[in-house]
Amino acid sequence: MLENVSIGRYYSARSILHETDPRVKALLYIVYLVAIFMIKTTPAVLALIATILIQILMARITPRIIWETVKPILPIAIFILILNILTIRQGSILWEWKIIRITDYGISRAVLMTLRLVFLIISTSILLTLTTTPLKICDALESLFAPLAVIKVPVHEMAMMMSIALRFIPTLIEETDKIMKAQVSRGADYDTGSFINRIKGYVTVLIPLFVSSFKRAEDLAVAMDARCYNGGKGRTKLHPLKLTLRDVLVGIMLALLAALNVAVDIALR
Repeated sequence: MLENVSIGRYYSARSILHETDPRVKALLYIVYLVAIFMIKTTPAVLALIATILIQILMARITPRIIWETVKPILPIAIFILILNILTIRQGSILWEWKIIRITDYGISRAVLMTLRLVFLIISTSILLTLTTTPLKICDALESLFAPLAVIKVPVHEMAMMMSIALRFIPTLIEETDKIMKAQVSRGADYDTGSFINRIKGYVTVLIPLFVSSFKRAEDLAVAMDARCYNGGKGRTKLHPLKLTLRDVLVGIMLALLAALNVAVDIALR
């Protein structure tokens, strides 16, 4: 049921984006985050789709992996689509019944908001989780936030927590799948009955999942303590990050594509 979910998983491959410095990819993600929420016109959306396709080709990620990444958020995307269609009342009325009013502007706005969510998930996956290991993400965040250490911000600890959270997403998904299969083998039913009964049935999954999560957290803490982990001060790295000319060129190219998308949108408003 959940074994094909790709959120938070690293997709091993040899590609330009896989070998790009994670600090460049983290900065590019911020650039694309801004671009995704700035675009409003149809040509700009199409240009952004083309840009994301270029990223997929650069990362050599298969369509199956992209689909498995997007599939879990489809219910949320559909909910956002319907909610915006029913609540946005500006524009020309296409259909109206009692208090329900569907307008052309409401539909266009709903589609745009839904696409923004999908683009956000895909960009996060391509630029970070699918092409970058959790350890490299941790190193990149620690390097980018290093100036904050001057004002006593625990940069290394924050980066470590983010890295551990990303690392344990697929682990918790696998654990949830195992617990559900074990409960089904004991007679549990999660697919039939009323909505309330199905929600109650998931309690048999949540409680063992919480227990397992706390046990894993305790095991990780004990392992770190046994290895005398005391933070990032004075620590060395086996593979230190090195910024190369190729990393800079890849970053500039993808940043220019994002800027082009925004420029197209501004010009057509």
